[in-house]
Amino acid sequence: MFQQQLFQQLVRTARGRRTASPLQRMMALAGMVAFTFTTLMPQAVWAQEAGADDQKILHVLNRLTYGPRPGDADDVKSMGIEKFIQLQLHPESIPMPQDLAAYLQSNESINTGALEMFQQYGPPAIKAAADAQKTGNDIEDRQLKQQVQRKNYQKLYSEAAGARLRRAVESPRQLQEVMTDFWFNHFNVSADKGLCHLWIGDYEQDAIRPYCMGKFRDLVEATSHHPAMLFYLDNWQNTKASDAAPGNGKSKFKGLNENFARELMELHTLGVDGGYTQQDVIQLAKVLTGLGLPPGRGGQRVGAGGHIEKFGAYFDPARHDFSDKVLLGVTIKGTGEQEIEQAIDLLCHQPATAHHISYQLAQYFVADEPPKTLVDKLTKKYEQTDGDIRAMLDEIFHSPEFWDKKYASAKFKNPYRYVVSSLRAANVALEDYKPVLGFCALLGMPTYRCLTPDGYKNTQVAWLSGDTILQRIQFATGLGSGKLPNNPLDPLKSQDVDKAVSGIFTQSTLDVVAQAPPPLKASLLLGSPEFMNY
Repeated sequence: MFQQQLFQQLVRTARGRRTASPLQRMMALAGMVAFTFTTLMPQAVWAQEAGADDQKILHVLNRLTYGPRPGDADDVKSMGIEKFIQLQLHPESIPMPQDLAAYLQSNESINTGALEMFQQYGPPAIKAAADAQKTGNDIEDRQLKQQVQRKNYQKLYSEAAGARLRRAVESPRQLQEVMTDFWFNHFNVSADKGLCHLWIGDYEQDAIRPYCMGKFRDLVEATSHHPAMLFYLDNWQNTKASDAAPGNGKSKFKGLNENFARELMELHTLGVDGGYTQQDVIQLAKVLTGLGLPPGRGGQRVGAGGHIEKFGAYFDPARHDFSDKVLLGVTIKGTGEQEIEQAIDLLCHQPATAHHISYQLAQYFVADEPPKTLVDKLTKKYEQTDGDIRAMLDEIFHSPEFWDKKYASAKFKNPYRYVVSSLRAANVALEDYKPVLGFCALLGMPTYRCLTPDGYKNTQVAWLSGDTILQRIQFATGLGSGKLPNNPLDPLKSQDVDKAVSGIFTQSTLDVVAQAPPPLKASLLLGSPEFMNY
């Protein structure tokens, strides 16, 4: 009751400022909603005015997709929730819109392999382009080289991030987009580390997307053998200890580098409490010696007998430690590249890995503190199916925990999900996604640019604050008024937004919106406390 009275009083105050411009009144209202949200955040509940079936439809759309578009709820009601779930679990059965498919096909960043991308945009190409404009002045020539490098970065990053966002907004294969984002974050690499910007699009396209609902081991295999990961976590420099000897001339290689080995266990498979020791980290690092980048990609010297892997990695036996290793109590004979496969098998079949992945999925799809009963069921499903992600998702979507009302609208949207869900609810396809990328960066979630290997957090505590809520409402104001930079948009109609997400808004919010000036109504819905949750 107090929340409703506060909303109404603040709206009357804002509307009473007759000398204020429309934009100033919008910002005043935005600040009011931010204040109310952060001080009186409503308890997540199923909307009372919605029917039971409508509630379930909205819930499944919020969790399996980035949020409903106008008409989505009617489509699910027509086909039934079960059929919708099965379609999303098998995205290959859902046709892609022709314009989206054509756009993706023309996107160089996601359609060019890692090795070709290095040849076209890597250091040799940058040097050649700069040399073609050489002035003879060292300072100017360095600046030319930096300009070419910045231009390449901006092109490749914009293409990859634009493809990610457009897919998330427009693709009917929504669960595939949700899971691609989930696994990219789990196996995070940052475009801001050196050569990784060359490969970020291919990393997602070839090492994440095809396996996002397949076997977990295949994901580990793919990400472990992609140049983006090997460069990001420095395994391209990981070499046998004898190569660290003084005077060997291999300046890039100074013996074991444990970075990738540690994160492969701590983040990707076993989890921080997975039972491994520092000695296990060292042993795994030895197993991974010699797995790096092809000749000329990073300046390493290579010996005879090396070969390029499927995803663009290079195994160099001359840099590999051929001693026997003991990993997690299991002896791995020093046979070379086969050791890596044995180690991945060992890690992916550990009970700790089954539990770690199950917890992450349950947290993502159900609650920040997932119910132990669900985590246990998923752990068992992982072990029964040899890490079949689709089977684990199916288990989640048919579990009583997933459908428990206390978990409905209990997840707080991170900046990326908030933006995408807003564009979907508004039924907007942008011509230029740069303003959206800038907004995500402003809120601390730049796309493809999380610097730490643990990725972005998936909990409310990481994203909820007064400042960030105000920024979200400013975005909603710009979108609602049709004033996103570089995008010719019409002002949104509140009834269109309400139709897309009908049933989530409390009467208090609807009363506030009813009293607001017409240009603000849609923005207030997108900036409401209810829309921030899913």
